[in-house]
Amino acid sequence: MGTPDFAVPSLKRLYSDGHEIACVYTQPDKARKRGMKVSHSPVKEVALAHGTPVFQPASLRDGNVCSELKALQCDLVAVVAYGKLLPVEILATPPLGCINIHGSLLPKYRGAAPVQWAVINGEHETGVTSMHMAEELDAGDILFAKKTVIGNDETAEVLYNRLSILGAELLGETVDALSRGGVAANPQNEADATYAPPLSKDMSPIDWTKTAFHIKCAVRGLTPWPVATASFGDTVLRVFSVDIADNCSGKLPGEIISADQTGICIACSDAAIIIKELQAPGGKRMAAADFLRGRLVEWGAKSI
Repeated sequence: MGTPDFAVPSLKRLYSDGHEIACVYTQPDKARKRGMKVSHSPVKEVALAHGTPVFQPASLRDGNVCSELKALQCDLVAVVAYGKLLPVEILATPPLGCINIHGSLLPKYRGAAPVQWAVINGEHETGVTSMHMAEELDAGDILFAKKTVIGNDETAEVLYNRLSILGAELLGETVDALSRGGVAANPQNEADATYAPPLSKDMSPIDWTKTAFHIKCAVRGLTPWPVATASFGDTVLRVFSVDIADNCSGKLPGEIISADQTGICIACSDAAIIIKELQAPGGKRMAAADFLRGRLVEWGAKSI
């Protein structure tokens, strides 16, 4: 059971390991990306290419999925970024249970956006966790985990792709261990649980009263969506990459310090941020220096 790109390496790993995949469950087809054409999920594309039956129920609570799984005599259900909560009836159906690969080191960052929030919050380490699923969201007993360091300049997009590969490795190892039996699962410590709610466009505007570290983490964590933004006059720029500068030259948070070939330097609470890569409305993503060519900048007269 899976839907987005994050789940594709895991499905491919199950195929390459030689497991008999009885079926694949994924979200119903819907309009995606530009043009809003109705298309298959990335997971469905892989399943169809392998000739695997694909089911796309709108609901998991009408009893049909339980009947399907029993008829197929599935030993195990593997869930990776499916996008639906499994009711207890489904969790109890396969003999080996239902397992999930989650993009964090549980119990930290349960929820929909664990990769992004780890970056936004300035974490130095994250990973993936395999667990037996429970009815409560991401609260099941932990089987195994793999850790990785978050790079200082790594965006959520890059980390997301890395964790999808790491998650596939973990899924392969977890399924192999379960097939041999004797795996001990450890309950999560509820006192350490944190949550990673979905991102929203309300998070995009950069708060220049924050520290430079906080702002850089936010820019990294909001890439590729919803993307950090900075208002320059009446123009809202999408900000994809920034550096930290030490000297804010006595400017107030949000005031422009300089704008040249190094980028647009803006004061924040404790230092300054240099916007390195941006996108203007209707334009392409580009280096800030290229954006500035031919544009008049009123030094110190405007705030971002």
